[in-house]
Amino acid sequence: MPADFQLQANVIDLFANTITPATLHVAAGRIQQIAPTGALNPDPALPYALPGFVDAHVHVESSLLVPSEFARLAVVHGTVATVSDPHEIGNVLGVAGVKYMLENGGQVPFKFCFGAPSCVPATPFETAGAEITAADIETLFKEHPEIGYLAEMMNWPGVLHRDADVMEKIRLAQQYGRPVDGHAPGLRGEDARQYAAAGISTDHECFTAEEALDKLAVGMKILVREGSAARNFEALIDLLPEHHEHMMFCSDDKHPDTLVLGHINQLVQRAVARGQDVLQVLRVACRNPVEHYNLPVGLLRAGDPADFIVVDNLTDFSVQQTYLNGELVAEKGQTLIPAVPVAVVNNFHTTPVQPADFQVVAPQAAATVRVIECFDGQLITARHDLPARVESGLVLPDIAQDVLKLTVVNRYRPAAPAVSFIQGFGLKRGALASSVGHDSHNITAVGCDDESLARAVNLVIAAQGGLAVVSPDGEELVLPLPVAGLMSDQEGYHVAEAYAAVDALSKQLGSPLQAPFMTLSFMALLVIPSLKLSDKGLFDGEAFRFVEAVV
Repeated sequence: MPADFQLQANVIDLFANTITPATLHVAAGRIQQIAPTGALNPDPALPYALPGFVDAHVHVESSLLVPSEFARLAVVHGTVATVSDPHEIGNVLGVAGVKYMLENGGQVPFKFCFGAPSCVPATPFETAGAEITAADIETLFKEHPEIGYLAEMMNWPGVLHRDADVMEKIRLAQQYGRPVDGHAPGLRGEDARQYAAAGISTDHECFTAEEALDKLAVGMKILVREGSAARNFEALIDLLPEHHEHMMFCSDDKHPDTLVLGHINQLVQRAVARGQDVLQVLRVACRNPVEHYNLPVGLLRAGDPADFIVVDNLTDFSVQQTYLNGELVAEKGQTLIPAVPVAVVNNFHTTPVQPADFQVVAPQAAATVRVIECFDGQLITARHDLPARVESGLVLPDIAQDVLKLTVVNRYRPAAPAVSFIQGFGLKRGALASSVGHDSHNITAVGCDDESLARAVNLVIAAQGGLAVVSPDGEELVLPLPVAGLMSDQEGYHVAEAYAAVDALSKQLGSPLQAPFMTLSFMALLVIPSLKLSDKGLFDGEAFRFVEAVV
């Protein structure tokens, strides 16, 4: 049991909306008393004590770290809890993957709230490693009370059409008293109303204020997302003054190099710097997710678990200390959570590829390619129909026009790769490959030539999962991800350095993207429009059907 102690600070009360000098009395892991000093205004000589930050929607797997290592890095920035969808490992290992996250996360003093994945597999148009049924979800709710919610219901067409399986999963969540998370990019008007009416309580996919207002109007909570790939803070933050009671902050996906630098604290800093009311901002960052998800997280009240942070000011929120259940878990930029042993589990059964596997035969001399256009900081894509560069009957990348080859290789069994073309990656030479490929996590790769593609993909296969970068002159780097092909079994700060190295090399090869590997991971995410690639082929997310890559 952590030691009992007292702490003098300017205490932030997010219920009374006050900042009061007081003495915190902590014993047996709880706030026993908050004794005001009698002063009416904050004491400039004292630090500030406030509830810890909560990431209201994150896939821990996207950090490339197991939960215990994610926690070690996050507490440094004042994060005390996450609402975590284990959807990624669920697509690889099913219920066993969800249990892995529970077990590993339970070894450290951090408050993970894992959900029951609602869409595994996400669609029937890709090959996943597992399935999580309605019966599996009920078992998770029954046997694991710490499973706190039904994770993002990405099958919004199924909700609107009242698909029986979709509605059964929502019914089970309601029966067991769990909130249901949403995922419906671009859904507005009557469709948004019907989506919410089915029981969906949140959405983290809004990329315009108008879309967010439509969803707020029908009772949904809006999560302001700012992660390594999708960044919607600027589009949504000005809704906060009027709607702060119904908003939260989240990262969704957070790569390890950026997690080393900051987390939800960065969104708090930015919001306050824009002139937003500090107490409203902290309600969004701390109180709202605890109340919405019924998290066992203290909010700095007498009797609450002693989960709080100490900052030196309310401008940059430099975190001096982080406490969980009264235990000091981070201090002055250093994590105090010890590393724990990491078990390795996986599902990887494909075989090496050859450069010829990525050849695309032109159906005619003057062919047209349907090109995916990716955007920095967005999950959505666009489609361009462009003249194909054809030589010797084969469609080739057109580096001058930034038209590169994109491939998805089935990682669960040997199969012919799916190949298409993409703009926006900006590579001038070489290739990138990754076994992190939402949602089914097959191998996704982008490259300037077939030889580089094959080398990069084979490096990932040899590592049984990982991120790989290769250049035509023989340079290559690999970050192995042996835990489900998604996460490292190494210490978090080491993984962050290794990730920074592969990221830097990808940019040396020409990519202008802020997070090339994160963007690559979403090029197989069929539930986000408009054009994506699965291991089964090029998929039109608006027409919801496969289309030919070259015509």
